Parts: sequence; structure tokens; C-alpha cells
Amino acid sequence: MSPQESSAPPSPERAEFLARVAGGLAHEIKNPLSTMSINLALLEEEFRRGAGREGAEPSAREQRYLKRIGTLQREVRRLENIVEDFLRYARGGVVNRKPEDLCALLREVLEFVEPEDERQEIRHHVELPAALPLVRLDAGAMRQVVLNLLVNARQAMPGGGELIVRVQREGNWALLTITDTGVGMNEEEVARCFDTYWSTKREGSGLGLATARRIVEEHGGTISVFSEPGRGTSFSIVLPLAVEIAGSREAAEARAEREAPREVSLDDDDEGTDGTNEDER
Repeated sequence: MSPQESSAPPSPERAEFLARVAGGLAHEIKNPLSTMSINLALLEEEFRRGAGREGAEPSAREQRYLKRIGTLQREVRRLENIVEDFLRYARGGVVNRKPEDLCALLREVLEFVEPEDERQEIRHHVELPAALPLVRLDAGAMRQVVLNLLVNARQAMPGGGELIVRVQREGNWALLTITDTGVGMNEEEVARCFDTYWSTKREGSGLGLATARRIVEEHGGTISVFSEPGRGTSFSIVLPLAVEIAGSREAAEARAEREAPREVSLDDDDEGTDGTNEDER
């Protein structure tokens, strides 16, 4: 198989098959993880109940056990998140686009993350146009993209900073930029940040930005990144605006009417004395 063939996207039928297989695999993994999580919670409760008998402090041995239980619980949650990210990535390609208000979607997601950002001393600066045309979106999928970028921005600013969210129109496109003043990325990190299963985060699945790029491209758009170490990172998303078919048809009809040859009536008042219309002289 040539490199071109190996890198070619799967057919819709194969993509659907792979998504079903991924869904089944994720389901089979999530079931035992859920069982482990429940039993660890019960075990923790039992240890804490025993440690708290007659107001006594947990023994050194009980503290070690509780610490180990906490470690296992964190790892189970991490595995659950990895499975969820994998499932979302595998299900890519199923977007249901319709005309949506991009600015309203952004306000909703920003309102959701604002309390946690305020606790981390991250200040929001938002510039949204008042009359941006609708954008053809799968609102749920695009909300996932925006939330992923906002959470990444927060993680890049552990000591606080500035978050700038801006939307502007460029012709028939909407340009969304999400900028932070965080730690930034070096050239290698910028070059690889959208790669599948690549992450600089200890608990990262390496699928967040890969999924974001896949969703944006499925919307007929593009996503790019600019970053400097120590100065911050800016993600830019370009999405096509929804075109009003009726409006376009009316404009085309009006233009055709203006450009159509003018019909000349033999009874026009401006007809010359020799019977010839002035426009024809």
C-alpha cells in the first residue's frame, strides 16, 4: 500500500463501522471502570467509618490505605475521561449543522467557565459583533470545541492572566480567536498540538485538540494556532457563514432584471419623427 493510500480518509461506510466498534469497545471498558469506582467509594467510606470510631484519628496504616484508595480513584476517573475522549473522536464525522447564533453560543460557554476562571484570577475580555450573520453549526459539537479551548487556556494560566475572545466577520466567514496570556508553546509543541494522542499534560489523553480540529473541519472550517513561550497562545477558528438562499435568489433576480435588454414600444413618446426610436439612432 502506498503512503497516499494509507493516509486516505476511510469511506463513510468504514467510518461508520469504526465508530460502532469504538462505541462497543468504550462501553465494555466503561462498565468495569464504573464497578471499580463504586467499590473504591464503598471501601473509602468503610475505612473512614472505622477510622472515625469514638472520635479517634485514623492510624498511620489507615491513612496509607486511604491515600492509596484516593490514588486509585483518580486513575479510574482519568481512564473514564480517556475513554470519553476516544469515543468522541471516533464518532467524528456525525455533525448536524443548521443556522445558529455563534455569539450566543460563546456567551453561554463563557458564562459556564467564568466562575472557575474568576477563582483562578483569569479576567475575560470579550468582543462579539452585534449583527453577525448566522453560522451553520452543530451547536453541541462546536460547544465542545470552544469549551476545550477555554479549559486549555485556563490550564495554561495557573497564576491567572487574561483571556481574550473575539469574533469578527471576514467576507462570508466568521473568524473566532481565543487568546490567553499563559505559558505558551515552543515550536515543536505548536507543530504537534493537533496530533492524535500527543499531549504535554500528564493526565491528557492527546485527543482534545485532535477532536477539535476534526469537528471544525467537518464544519467546512479551519483551525490554527500561534504561540510564544512565556507570552501566551492564540487559537483561530474560521467558519463559513450561513447563506440565505432566498435572499441570494432575490438579489440574482433583481440583478437579472437590471441587466436585461430594455424592450422598446413602438408607441413610446420619445419616438423620432422618422419613426425610429431615439435609442436606436
